Amino acid sequence: MAHVSDLIAEDIEKYLKLHERKSLLRFITCGSVDDGKSTLIGRLLYESKMLFEDQLTQLEADSKKMGTQGGDLDFALLVDGLSAEREQGITIDVAYRFFSTDKRKFIVADTPGHEQYTRNMITGASTADVAIILIDARKGVLTQTRRHSYLVSLIGIRKVVLAINKLDMVGYAEDVYRRIDTEYRGFAQELGLTNIVSIPMSALKGDNITERSANTPWYEGPTLMDHLETVEVDDAAAQSRPFRLPVQWVNRPNLDFRAYAGMIAGGTVRPGDRVRVLPSGRESRVARIVSSEGDLAQAVSGQSVMLTLEDEIDVSRGDVLATVDAPPGVADQFEATLVWMSDEPMLPGRPYLLKLGTRTVTATSATPKYKVNVNTLEHLAAKKLELNDIGVCNLSFDQPVAFDAYSDNRDTGSFIVIDRLSNNTVGAGILHFALRRSHNIHWQAIDVNKQAHASLKRQKPCVLWFTGLSGAGKSTVANMVEKKLHALGKHTYLLDGDNVRHGLNKDLGFSDADRVENIRRVGEVARLMVDAGQIVLVSFISPFRAERRMARELVEQDEFFEIFIDTPLGVAEQRDPKGLYKKARRGELKNFTGIDSPYEAPEQPEIRIDTTTHTPEQAAELVINHLTACGVI
Repeated sequence: MAHVSDLIAEDIEKYLKLHERKSLLRFITCGSVDDGKSTLIGRLLYESKMLFEDQLTQLEADSKKMGTQGGDLDFALLVDGLSAEREQGITIDVAYRFFSTDKRKFIVADTPGHEQYTRNMITGASTADVAIILIDARKGVLTQTRRHSYLVSLIGIRKVVLAINKLDMVGYAEDVYRRIDTEYRGFAQELGLTNIVSIPMSALKGDNITERSANTPWYEGPTLMDHLETVEVDDAAAQSRPFRLPVQWVNRPNLDFRAYAGMIAGGTVRPGDRVRVLPSGRESRVARIVSSEGDLAQAVSGQSVMLTLEDEIDVSRGDVLATVDAPPGVADQFEATLVWMSDEPMLPGRPYLLKLGTRTVTATSATPKYKVNVNTLEHLAAKKLELNDIGVCNLSFDQPVAFDAYSDNRDTGSFIVIDRLSNNTVGAGILHFALRRSHNIHWQAIDVNKQAHASLKRQKPCVLWFTGLSGAGKSTVANMVEKKLHALGKHTYLLDGDNVRHGLNKDLGFSDADRVENIRRVGEVARLMVDAGQIVLVSFISPFRAERRMARELVEQDEFFEIFIDTPLGVAEQRDPKGLYKKARRGELKNFTGIDSPYEAPEQPEIRIDTTTHTPEQAAELVINHLTACGVI
């Protein structure tokens, strides 16, 4: 099977020892659609003899059945494993493959070229040392070539192989190779990519892959394999950084042992080293370094270990153990570059989950400062980020986190963004720096707190959040509930959607982004009123679950009551007290909820009221009865 198969048969232990000492190079192949990325990897696997006989037999059969080379071996089929990939002849998922030569071990990630799968390219590039950017000699530098090159520079990959592929299709013309090389280097220089090795090749024919090709006598550089075997991998750089260990797990099997497990994200640690736990700032010394092979005298970046400390201090998953001499920063507001990877746009003000290292927090974004045109690198104004947009924005977290700038440490300076409802990864990004206001603005302690306000009013403050379609009857029911509470001597205030738009939110329209900001502001106002001891009634369409959840999480768990005024669209449209549905149907009113903008009904509201079977008086009585049963009144 492999280039060392004889040694495996003769002396397996010697082979394993030899294999352990080889350095490991991780690299990705990227570029536009049909530039030959999968074919190149298949050729590398074939030439390095990392295929079993049954794999070769299957490749021959698949090449005849679904290949694109007229019956010849189609090396791309070795990598394109999904049925959809084989049927379409494209790469969709990231495919990882391992192979080795006498000099080095390799893990290669074949990343998709289609624009809609840019998210998968980010995944493959996140751990790579080298990027092979393929360009079809017939097509030259394309938009997706520029996009992937920008992402390569953004992620911090500094070693690039420019593989000008399919040169056989243009007669191995030197002028074509030189023109593409010159054009790409001009663009790459603007990105800060200067360590570029250009190689003319044909992945299908094998030209300049493992041996010099007679078809390119004018080329004097290395073959692709020669370059991959000799390119320097800077392992020492990660070990020379300040020590970081994001805590993944607290191991407490018994009363006498407590250790903090994780993978070292930078630097070196030894027993006796003084470390700081962040974000808390507590300090201790390392007592032991525990691994699967026993206690270690030293551990370095990339190793997964458990540390025990000399002192009993509070350390939890998501904390970072760091050297006291150069600790990471701690903040809750940042400037970041964000790559958006979801069909649903990134909306400023909408809460998302953000995973930074081993810590997960709730994060919101301000309106993007700009997004980047990957062709010209121009900064463009943007109110939101769409699929595959790359933008710079300010992020706010719900709690302080330990971090490094991405330029200093990839692991503690990068993050993913997760949708709170679907749990899908919708974005990825890197941190630039903490905003000054995150250090300069502090919560001011006050003596007259919420409990004091509530005690004076002799009531339990809460939010009654009425949601439903326009015309459902939210304001009518909310108004009647407030009258009943007022009659009972309760201190209330009603925030109505239309009324608030006359003042506080008069600058907002009805786009999805503006609707999110509308609810964010009202949620904050409601929280302040609850803090003042009030019973706050909020009557807003509030069409999105994410924003209603955000408003809920601004107050205590038992202080929020979601009241779904459940009225069918047909009934609400028939009522149409303000004539809005008629305008929306005529196309005079855009982004109208229920017509051309969605309404996401509550899944588990505290109170559900069907206004087709209840009068406003009956509906209000249901709310009052529920509040009485819950001890609010």
